[in-house]
Amino acid sequence: MFEYLLKIIVIGPGGVGKSSLIRRFVENEFSFNYKFTIGVEINSKLVEYKKGLFTQLTIWDIGGQDRFKILRRNFYEGTYGALVVFDLSRAQTFPKMKEWVSDMNQILERKVPLVILGNKSDLIPKMGESLNQDELYHFAENLNSVYLETSAKTGDHVQEAFAQLTKMIIKNTFGE
Repeated sequence: MFEYLLKIIVIGPGGVGKSSLIRRFVENEFSFNYKFTIGVEINSKLVEYKKGLFTQLTIWDIGGQDRFKILRRNFYEGTYGALVVFDLSRAQTFPKMKEWVSDMNQILERKVPLVILGNKSDLIPKMGESLNQDELYHFAENLNSVYLETSAKTGDHVQEAFAQLTKMIIKNTFGE
């Protein structure tokens, strides 16, 4: 049995690994086969947020392509929180991710807890591009959020990202 049913959204530009993060979290699997999310895909997982207390997460994977922008309003409705993802190996996805945060805030007309994720941390040593760490942490701090670096491939910090968001939602929404 679970205490809460929480809808969360996973948003960000196309190709940053949103679907892979969700698959790693829900199924503990990773695949190199990549396909664009068309509109939205929905998954769920039971999560223990305190010893003996569980919540059911309904995880909405929102397609990152601009052509789906008009549909987002419908997908965001009823959300309790968001994981906002960009690709650490492609610096240009960071400013695009910021646009997603702005759009989400305008659509929801209320602040929801969010966690900023720099995904594909396993690629960083191989990439020449780098992002300013201080800017990443400062951006998250200004949103009363946290910033984590994840890898859907290795699983690094994926469970932590979902757990952190769940705890933020329960604290902010239900006062626990």
